[in-house]
Amino acid sequence: MTANQYDLIVETFSRRKFLRTASAAVAATAFSSVTLAQGQERASTASAEHDNSSSDPGPENKTLLGLNPNSNMPPPTDHGDIVPLWYSFDLVKKRVEEGGWTHEVTQRELPSSKDLAGVNMRLTAGSYRELHWHTADEWAYVLYGNARVTVMSPDGKMFIGDVSEGDLWMFPAGFPHSIQGLGPDGTEFLLVFNQGDFSEDGTMLLSEWVAHTPPEVLMKNFGLDRSALAKLPTKSLYIFPGTVPTNTVAQDQEEIGGSAVASTNQYTFKMKAMEPTKKSPGGEDRVVDSHNFPVSKHVAASLVTIKPGAMRELHWHSNGSEWQYWISGKGRMTVFFPVDNARTVDFNANDVGFVPSNAGHYIENTGDTDLVFLALFASDTFQDVSLNQWLRRVPSLMLKEHLGFDKATAEKIPAEKLDLVM
Repeated sequence: MTANQYDLIVETFSRRKFLRTASAAVAATAFSSVTLAQGQERASTASAEHDNSSSDPGPENKTLLGLNPNSNMPPPTDHGDIVPLWYSFDLVKKRVEEGGWTHEVTQRELPSSKDLAGVNMRLTAGSYRELHWHTADEWAYVLYGNARVTVMSPDGKMFIGDVSEGDLWMFPAGFPHSIQGLGPDGTEFLLVFNQGDFSEDGTMLLSEWVAHTPPEVLMKNFGLDRSALAKLPTKSLYIFPGTVPTNTVAQDQEEIGGSAVASTNQYTFKMKAMEPTKKSPGGEDRVVDSHNFPVSKHVAASLVTIKPGAMRELHWHSNGSEWQYWISGKGRMTVFFPVDNARTVDFNANDVGFVPSNAGHYIENTGDTDLVFLALFASDTFQDVSLNQWLRRVPSLMLKEHLGFDKATAEKIPAEKLDLVM
């Protein structure tokens, strides 16, 4: 090798080393700049909240602001944009009928919820949600009072049952059913359907079917003469008043054929009365899915009670988006979603919440009474992933190099799911 060749190789190597070093320096500088910019942005936001920048000298809806402090003035950790996470049943029009009312929050009101929709319904004592069926599964939770429900499976087996506050029912798609308010004051309940664009106004009603079928066809089908059809409804019944039944469930079942036509499936479940799935000083959680309520093949649910000052730990759900109904109390939730997006929202009773599938979040009780809400999923199984548990399951060196926690610090993190923490 000549001296000139040697010098050329050294020069080439040195240039490559310089370029690699320079590239690394540029990348490090860029990363530092981004990190610094994010830090400065958050610091600037935090600072702005405490000077005149955040003042609002114009008109304000102080009642609304009082219910939504974090939505109106988000914490500095909020960033970017995220899908709609909140709506309220109190914002939608009630359809009022003689015998009760109904209103709904569907994908129309909450566009991000594509898998589940909700209906809130009231029936006075004796009043019916008429015999009907629909294209989605119907999962329901009784919020108040008492009701009698019926459902028939395609094989002709019939289920009749009574439900009270804290109970639920599940009617599979296509299974004809009814709901009737009982004494002393009827019932109110939440219905959840496994179709985001489902509308309660789009159900198949018995009254509408017979009203739109030629009389000669009805006569042939029922084996009745024309006079027997005189009292058939000519328009939708939907919700209408009736007579509070005096028969027991057993008497009704015996009247229609007894055990020969009785369903072997149980379509109701005492959710609130069940033993908590998890219980701690922070509250209780009751999970109902296909494991303990076999007919619920497309909806899983959790009834969560969070004590004042406690929170549902940082977690996410790996098998579906979360649709929430807030029953009582008040709280806040921050949802994280890529890229670099986070949004904090406040919730109160009768609100609906939404969390995209796999989005990290927590739920914190910000009031002085118990926070109670339902979390529902379009799945046969309830699943959640705990951030604490994950961090304790990775090697300590890995955790230190990600978050800066040394081993002693890491070991203070709970190793198992706590579900609810104080």
